[in-house]
Amino acid sequence: MHILDTIVAAKRKEIAKYKPLSSIERFKQEGFFWEISNRSLVQSLLAENSTGIIAEFKRKSPSKGWFKTKELEVEPVVVSYNHFGATGISVLTDEEFFGGDLDDLIQAKVITDVPVLRKDFMIDQWQIAEAKAFGADVILLIAACLTPVEVKQLAAYAKSIGLEVLLEIHNEGELDHICDEVDMVGVNNRNLKTFEVDISISLELINKIPKEKPAIAESGISNAETIVTLRQAGFKGFLIGETFMKEADPGKAFADFVAGLKAYG
Repeated sequence: MHILDTIVAAKRKEIAKYKPLSSIERFKQEGFFWEISNRSLVQSLLAENSTGIIAEFKRKSPSKGWFKTKELEVEPVVVSYNHFGATGISVLTDEEFFGGDLDDLIQAKVITDVPVLRKDFMIDQWQIAEAKAFGADVILLIAACLTPVEVKQLAAYAKSIGLEVLLEIHNEGELDHICDEVDMVGVNNRNLKTFEVDISISLELINKIPKEKPAIAESGISNAETIVTLRQAGFKGFLIGETFMKEADPGKAFADFVAGLKAYG
């Protein structure tokens, strides 16, 4: 099994365990954020002078291990992300493989004023309702985990409860997952089955993504020059996590990165 298959199998077990404990109706009734209007990542990406950077908070990855211990609080990192110009904030909520949890999502929402993306392996409508109840503005759907029909169904449900949808693809064969219900399309330069990274994947796919759906480049972005290249190609957003999280002070690393980007004008 590839690591993605392992993660999805574990996610199915996790959903089976927790789904009977909290129904969607309970999320609607008790979810603090259910009635709160959501922040739009699409609008933030298209805003004048937007950095386009969706800065990510994650403590570890399956391929690199721990960047930061579980004791690292989300607050100091995402406050710096917010203050120094993040267009959005991505929060990894998977615990087993990425060291995250839903409390990180809640904290990120209440202490920032930019859109918050719940990044997880979403395969069930229940997870989307959970994301809404815990403060997400945007959810991620990964084409490699889902059929085109599943993407359409899950995205339609997300839209019905006021969430925006970012669809992640990795190759030309996944372009058929793009549908009307998807708001943005991300191109992951990291192969989720091998974890190899290649920026050229974004450059190859950008002209095949519908122009009305803002394109976001994900993974493998470690310098301002790469963003300039991707922006010139047509990308509006840039999801970056490891570049910041591996540093001693992720917030400062983000601030320095943005300063370097602004130097390009």
